[in-house]
Amino acid sequence: MAYWTHTEAPIGAFVEKEVGNTFEYSHNTDPGAFCEDFPHTIRVCDGYRYANVKKTVCYIIVDEDDGGPILERWFLKKNVEYAI
Repeated sequence: MAYWTHTEAPIGAFVEKEVGNTFEYSHNTDPGAFCEDFPHTIRVCDGYRYANVKKTVCYIIVDEDDGGPILERWFLKKNVEYAI
């Protein structure tokens, strides 16, 4: 079964382990302060999130407060990098 995505220039996809949702990710092209530590963007239902996608885990910024970004750690079932 195919799925529809809004990800621009996707470089890979993963399945989040806890809930089982599939996400595609692309390079972070935003020239903001998060580029060095979070080289990926992940498209979600209300926009996109900055992330650092590794082989079995993803660190993703889910919100921001006065102290800075709020991070979550997602464990991954599959992480497939697309051939370019």
